[in-house]
Amino acid sequence: MKNIFDAPFLKEMTDITSLMYRLGWDERNGGNISYMLDENTVREYLDTENVIREIPTGFDASELTGKIFIVTGTGKYFKNVKDDPENNLGIIRIAKDGTTAELLWGYSDGGRFTSELPAHLMSHIQRLRVNPENRIIMHCHPDYTLAMTQVHEADEKKFTRTLWGQMTESIVVFPDGIGVLPWMVCGTNEIGIATAEKMKQYRLVIWTLHGIYGAGKDMDETFGLIETVEKAAKQYILTANLPKASAITDDNLRALAAAFKLDYRKDFLD
Repeated sequence: MKNIFDAPFLKEMTDITSLMYRLGWDERNGGNISYMLDENTVREYLDTENVIREIPTGFDASELTGKIFIVTGTGKYFKNVKDDPENNLGIIRIAKDGTTAELLWGYSDGGRFTSELPAHLMSHIQRLRVNPENRIIMHCHPDYTLAMTQVHEADEKKFTRTLWGQMTESIVVFPDGIGVLPWMVCGTNEIGIATAEKMKQYRLVIWTLHGIYGAGKDMDETFGLIETVEKAAKQYILTANLPKASAITDDNLRALAAAFKLDYRKDFLD
């Protein structure tokens, strides 16, 4: 059996958490990631019959029974993941009852997965219905995206259109737009349900005054979605009170969509 510390999926998790911490997107113990793994790949590194302990999930995820995830731990700092992954990460499998996680590796100090795991599982379920290749749910607190939620109307059409108008790449990267939720208490099933409902249409969901959820088939896609939103939000915050000499028009956006053959939210343009 191969050494788990050499597993590519573990390296992906340690690399991305370190990067997100350095960017300031995951202060203290803020933010969380869940990554659905291929069972055959996991078996190369772990005895999947060896269940260390069982942990209630607080949510019936029967649709994900048997699925294996590597998940950041509750109360853990992203900055510490790279140096001590076995303490700060865990590999879990959704048990047959749908409401229990079987710990296969990690959380070595007796800890458990992020308190927002139910929200992650709900979003995984919804995104897998839309795209069977979905593997990643990523939550973080990017500075300019958060700042934008303080000064911009929390309307999905208007929020998306503003971001599309900040730079040419925006509509190319997230042509499906962005879902926006009002402020809600985090770590609850209620916000998980609301987020999953938005995930029927969007790969990105903003939690007003809190952060953003992104979904994708791999780390690059998911990180890239959030990274592009954050860049566009930064342009908005930096220029919102300045006179505009140039602007991306609706016709410009339609031309981009035609050139890149985008399936975009046409109803988000006037």
